[in-house]
Amino acid sequence: MDICELGHNLCDVMFQKSDYHFEYTDCDVLGSRWRVAVPNKPDTCTGLPDPVKGTQCTFSCSEGEFLDMRSQECQKCSGGTYSLGTGVAFDEWDSMPAGFISHGMNMNIADIYTNCSNSTWIPKGDYIASNIDECTSTLSYAVSLKKAGTVSFEYFYPDNTIFFEFYVQNDQCESTDSEGRWMRTSEKDWTPHNVYFPVGATPQKWVAYTSECFHCKPGTYSAKPGSAHCTPCPADSYSNKGATVCQQCEVDKYAEAGSGSCKRRPACTTSDYFYTHTPCDSKGQTQLMYKWIEPKICSEIVEGTVDNSTGGAVKLPASGQMETCPPCNPGFSVTNTSGCEPCPHGSYSNGTACAECPVGTEPVVGFEYKWWNKMPDNMRSSVYSRDNSYSGLKRWEVAGEYIYTTQGDLDSDYMMLSLTVPGYRLPHSVAKDDERSELSRISFVFETQCTADCTLYFMAGYSERTNDMVEHWSGTTRKQSYSYLVKSNSTVSFTWGFQRTQAYSEVRQYSSDFAKMYTVQITNVVGGVASQCRHCALGSGSASECVPCPPAHYMVNGTGVCKSCPPNTFIRADQTVGEAACIHCGPNTHSNKAHSACVSDCRLDLQSTGGGEVLQYDFTPLANITSFQSSPRFTSKGLRYYHQFRVGLCGEEGREVAVCVDNVTESRKEVRGYACQSTVVPSEVRGQSVVSSQPFTIGDTLIGKRSSFTPWCIPLKYETTQACKKGRTTTIRLRCDPTVAGKDQITLPSKCSEGTCDGCSFHFLWRSLYACPLCTESHYREIVSACIQGIQRTTYVWQQPLQCTGGVSLPAQTVSACVTLDFWLKVGVSTGTVAAILLISISCYFWKRTRKLEYKYSKLMMTAGDKECELPAADSCAIMEGEDAEDDLIYLTKKSFFTKIKSFSRERSSDGFDSVPLKSSSGLEMEMS
Repeated sequence: MDICELGHNLCDVMFQKSDYHFEYTDCDVLGSRWRVAVPNKPDTCTGLPDPVKGTQCTFSCSEGEFLDMRSQECQKCSGGTYSLGTGVAFDEWDSMPAGFISHGMNMNIADIYTNCSNSTWIPKGDYIASNIDECTSTLSYAVSLKKAGTVSFEYFYPDNTIFFEFYVQNDQCESTDSEGRWMRTSEKDWTPHNVYFPVGATPQKWVAYTSECFHCKPGTYSAKPGSAHCTPCPADSYSNKGATVCQQCEVDKYAEAGSGSCKRRPACTTSDYFYTHTPCDSKGQTQLMYKWIEPKICSEIVEGTVDNSTGGAVKLPASGQMETCPPCNPGFSVTNTSGCEPCPHGSYSNGTACAECPVGTEPVVGFEYKWWNKMPDNMRSSVYSRDNSYSGLKRWEVAGEYIYTTQGDLDSDYMMLSLTVPGYRLPHSVAKDDERSELSRISFVFETQCTADCTLYFMAGYSERTNDMVEHWSGTTRKQSYSYLVKSNSTVSFTWGFQRTQAYSEVRQYSSDFAKMYTVQITNVVGGVASQCRHCALGSGSASECVPCPPAHYMVNGTGVCKSCPPNTFIRADQTVGEAACIHCGPNTHSNKAHSACVSDCRLDLQSTGGGEVLQYDFTPLANITSFQSSPRFTSKGLRYYHQFRVGLCGEEGREVAVCVDNVTESRKEVRGYACQSTVVPSEVRGQSVVSSQPFTIGDTLIGKRSSFTPWCIPLKYETTQACKKGRTTTIRLRCDPTVAGKDQITLPSKCSEGTCDGCSFHFLWRSLYACPLCTESHYREIVSACIQGIQRTTYVWQQPLQCTGGVSLPAQTVSACVTLDFWLKVGVSTGTVAAILLISISCYFWKRTRKLEYKYSKLMMTAGDKECELPAADSCAIMEGEDAEDDLIYLTKKSFFTKIKSFSRERSSDGFDSVPLKSSSGLEMEMS
């Protein structure tokens, strides 16, 4: 024995095997490594075994094996343990496993004071759950992969209003752009998810071996060595950690499947059984009987405080008397064994015997359930528990005239009732048209009775779990009916869920609360049955072939004769018989070619206020699909989102409609109409893709276009809901705004930031240049310029402020000849000069005449005192010759104006005396000087 070997022996003596463990060093460039011993406690690094050559890096162990580091060989796991071989698993969540990191983030920019440091994922024993506050929480696990592989996990994600994603980042923190990053809602209780990863990705630890096996957790076992997984214990048995076999519970105890312990059985009460009807026997009779709720956990022999007079456990009541079976449902007939079977295609039944539809009629196909002697083949009952699990237990039971909810394990459980249909098809008598939105209609009559906060939910979707809640009713609800329109063949599942209370408790306090379903009816189902036949128009090729009435025609009740509807009407989708099927279109709209809906050509003529000119509007530029959104909002988990609206205002045949989609759930739900809404998570917040969910239509029928002159009002309408008795309505008001040309502005009410205050009436204001009327001659005026060098220009300008668009164009500038001001000034001066000379001449004439008259008047006044008919004495010097004669002068002839002027020029002689013309008695004129 040499010194080295002695040293190894001393090392084994000094260190026990539990004081250290073996590990491999990192692989070198040649793919080799070394095995080294590592002490389990620090500062004890003396006497450890020397490093030895390790296995090649490509070495790995299979499932159910582990690597014995001392021998460096793979060994099978012993009983009660398991191994994944080249992977690692986490299935116990009593505490956060090493390597996992969880932290919370506040994504609400409006609330910067919220503390999200404690908003983390929380271990719950069998699973780990996210936080329940308003913050966003993340769970990450960073490792380095040695080779390519997969990561597998199970999740439960039933609510698509909460956004849940799984993504991978490399060592540069670059996220994978995968369609699978957004998790689909859970189909069943726990949904598996598998993702392939190449080397270098960091979502899951991947090793080529495990140096130890994992013990089976309580409630599971592995009986054989080399197990890759553990098997859950069956009901009424249990196991401890690392068990190889399960132990049976004692007689007075019970356990659910996969339990780590047994519980004492409580005393049976009236809440532990339910009543139902047996299937009809060969004599057509049924019996009311009672059954224990399965799995039965109560004891009939255990003493306890219960609700009976004896003070002990209750017994199962005896079965009732035999009764006559209820009739079959419409569309079914009674068989020889008193069962019910569907009538063949082309026939109908009221629940007794099938009969062929007469010529000229067609069957009204669908399903109508109003008698509940057995659960229909396309319906099933199940339970969705608070612990996120589904079970195949029946919690809806038939009771003849109705189906009702029985007691559950917990009051917080959901009693699920699902109806599955293969698809829908319109009847032959209904014309197919793109505008026809109703494909089918489901109606049901129900009732609830509650002492707590019970709720009945109604959901519709692609499958039992990938559906959306349509309506819900809380508290006691009287017997009533509800209808829902099906508009897409993707809706193939309807689910009712009844929950007695949302508060969790292991003690059942509200077992007497129930929900009842009396009738369920759904129309136009592929493979359905008929309860009646209706008249239809007959085709020319066959005497019995049903065809739809021509467009704009309705069918006269009971005759099959098609009659034309009044002009500008459309045919109701749910009623094609009778004149009431013709519905008049709203104002400023007209029916389409198929007369199945009213449309608008995006143009409108309206007489202006006061009975003036006719204004023309053209909304064609607004006909394209327009998207707008609300202000940012935040979920209870802190995720930022907004409501996106899409509007298709108008258009003729084949117009583009507004479409809102759901790209989160498996169903890829899509809604269409004039206006729709969806919830959108912006890409700048959540990564590469935009998430759109919860789409619904807020307007699929154009009521009309009305005007209050400012603004335009275009109302739309959608079907009624429980909250909206009169249906959802959307009103789009168009306001003329010439400043908005490049990008239209659609705003929401300031008091209702989501577009609605009550969830039923939506209002939007659309400002646009194209909401203005078309321009006419009255919208511009002319400006005439001055005459410059014989040229005059006329310019046309728009009236301000401009309140029109398009229409007539502004006329071009015109040029015309004109006369300048200088010419007219000269003409005016010349005319004025002539007029002035003429006036001066006339003034001089009348002035002279006035002097003479004054002289004559003075002379008459001087001689007024003399004797009558006596002439005054003549003065030698005072009286001039010719004056008396002038006084006595009488003109017997009339002279012209120019003659008078000539005479005036001759009145005075050159000696200074006036010349007076005289006439003799014989009329001869004489002139005296």
